[in-house]
Amino acid sequence: SISASFFTDVRVVGVVGGDFTRAEEEVFERHNVNTTDLERIPEGKTFLWRGRYDYDLNTAHTLDTQLNVFADFQPKLSEDSLAARLVFLGNIQPDLQRQVREQLKNAELIALDTMNMWIELTRDSLMETIKGVNVVIINDAEARQLAEEPNLIKAARKILSWGPTALVVKRGEYGAALFTQKTYFAIPAYPLESVFDPTGAGDTFAGGFMGYLSSQETLDEAAMRRAMIFGSVMASFNVEEFGTERVQRLTHEEINERFRTFKQMTHFEEIPFERAVTATT
Repeated sequence: SISASFFTDVRVVGVVGGDFTRAEEEVFERHNVNTTDLERIPEGKTFLWRGRYDYDLNTAHTLDTQLNVFADFQPKLSEDSLAARLVFLGNIQPDLQRQVREQLKNAELIALDTMNMWIELTRDSLMETIKGVNVVIINDAEARQLAEEPNLIKAARKILSWGPTALVVKRGEYGAALFTQKTYFAIPAYPLESVFDPTGAGDTFAGGFMGYLSSQETLDEAAMRRAMIFGSVMASFNVEEFGTERVQRLTHEEINERFRTFKQMTHFEEIPFERAVTATT
């Protein structure tokens, strides 16, 4: 939500426990993130994920997942949230994602994220939820696991056959890819010498992606391609420090400057190719 707030007005729907501090709420307030639909359960504990990284920072190894207050959460959307034009269904139980989806009658675009645990434990529910969204945003390992297909291209085609119009595959330091029924678009990651904490990079990417799309009148593929760049830009800032510390201090000029650098980094001129014909004897 903080990442998306640099591009558009954001409303959060969720639940937190008594361990969610006032200081953490103030982070939302400073970024004008509306928390009207953020339910608070003082006697409960907030959702917790714990993991570790080895030599390869692209892969997180889950050590512990505690649903806590999410276990019995029933999403309740205010009238303003029900009128949202774009919606991002964050990484929660597919049943809850579908409950939110079914309340949204007028959304122009709905995107979904998930994780390996839901793919493993709630596959049928997740597939049913995917049928009702426009865009799926997951990493490459999750795409292969979800489709039960090691080849990423084939995995993407299979996922798209279930209903979404687009699939965004996050690939860590190798960038990201956008699949539609007829096209494929890939970008590199922004090159960084120092990566401090990759946790949350995928969420920050999704925030930049959805936030930028929300600022656009036309949600066509060209807009999605630009949104991919902004998603990667936002994620590149996130990994520079722990948690959301770097993103909290971001300025619009820093974002635009890195976008311009990204554009220069990936630009190339068209070079006509003519095969040299040589005589052989």
